[in-house]
Amino acid sequence: MQEKALYTVVVADDEDELREAVCSMLPWEELGFRLVGSASNGLDALELVEELEPDLLMTDIRMPFISGIELARQVREVRPAINIAFLSGYDDFEYAKQAIQYNIISYMLKPLTMDGLAAELRNIRQKIDAQFEMFRQAQNDLNAQQDSQGAFLLPLVLDDYATGGEGETQEAQAETYARQCGLLRDADDSPHYVLMASSLLEADGANCTAPSFVSTVEALANKYLRHASFFTTGKVITVLLGNPSDFEEYLHILADEIPQMAARVLGKRCRIGVSRVTPRLTGLHNAYREAMEALRQGDPQESGAQFVGDLRPAVKGGSLLCRRALEVLDQHYMDADLSLVSLSSMLEVSPNHLSACIKKYAGETFINILIGKRMEAARDLLLTSPLKIQEVAQRCGYTDQHYFSYCFKKYCGTSPNALRRQHEAKKAVTP
Repeated sequence: MQEKALYTVVVADDEDELREAVCSMLPWEELGFRLVGSASNGLDALELVEELEPDLLMTDIRMPFISGIELARQVREVRPAINIAFLSGYDDFEYAKQAIQYNIISYMLKPLTMDGLAAELRNIRQKIDAQFEMFRQAQNDLNAQQDSQGAFLLPLVLDDYATGGEGETQEAQAETYARQCGLLRDADDSPHYVLMASSLLEADGANCTAPSFVSTVEALANKYLRHASFFTTGKVITVLLGNPSDFEEYLHILADEIPQMAARVLGKRCRIGVSRVTPRLTGLHNAYREAMEALRQGDPQESGAQFVGDLRPAVKGGSLLCRRALEVLDQHYMDADLSLVSLSSMLEVSPNHLSACIKKYAGETFINILIGKRMEAARDLLLTSPLKIQEVAQRCGYTDQHYFSYCFKKYCGTSPNALRRQHEAKKAVTP
């Protein structure tokens, strides 16, 4: 198999002997993979995923600091295109069912044999091959119902909707047509809507979006939200349906996964513009204008999604947003539940946009900046206060003292207790 066809993989397991055996004894390239990193805990695994962007993460479920389930959830937030394989004991199977929604491609029971693991990796490779081939070939197999939905949505989205009625009458007529073509289920079905415009670009910036891209967008949208799509010149228009809570949980993940898959599988950039939520079908034309405004405002040299809500006011863009994010992080780093998603909610921007701004203007990932802030605060407390280690950990956002001590030693090169002993020794010899 040629190098370009190898799928990259990160292995995470706290059992050193097993992890080292898996990493060193498997014929990775013969199996179609390239091992790019390994980790002994969930925290290090998450950092490797952000840094290396592998195609596959193989992880134990029960690990220190961040469990495999929580790791899968956090990985989905930052790299939804990554597949995840669980390695764990039989008793964890029911527990693992919680994570099926997080792109779990395999569940392997311990104890493992190298032959058994190799066989399962061949199966995983075939599954990823199938995923990539679907995305690459993008068979345009829209059925009759999808065709009728596109025919209904196209004028509704692209033109000012007019049926001779006004206000509620106009909306009622649109809902009637939507039920007739299957977009809405029945008279009680009253979702909200978001419009997403997606374009594929060549390396030189030329638009190369084809009608077949509708199928690939829909295949990924199937995992998260109800939807209907159609092609118009240079872009795929997707109307997403759901409750506001559905959009809050899934929209930014879908908007991340499409460009990630386009880059990995097609070698092309994908730009996406996303509208605000609207409760009315007759609001889709305005939503289309919002999505196109977002698409035009995004950086054409970068893959990714631009949400119209991220464009205004000015503080939501570029270096100003990064500066504001760092200010808010300074105020909330001690919150144990602080995450990229919760921080983006405070700033009223999408996680996609915030993550990109932080990386571009601060030169680091959110998680590394958060850990650095917590460790600097912890160092100061250890040297200037009589607080116990557990109390210092809690004041810096850690509920687990062992997790805190691990992070501190990794960041500062010494344990919290050793730092204090060194400090006291220096004070004792200083005149």
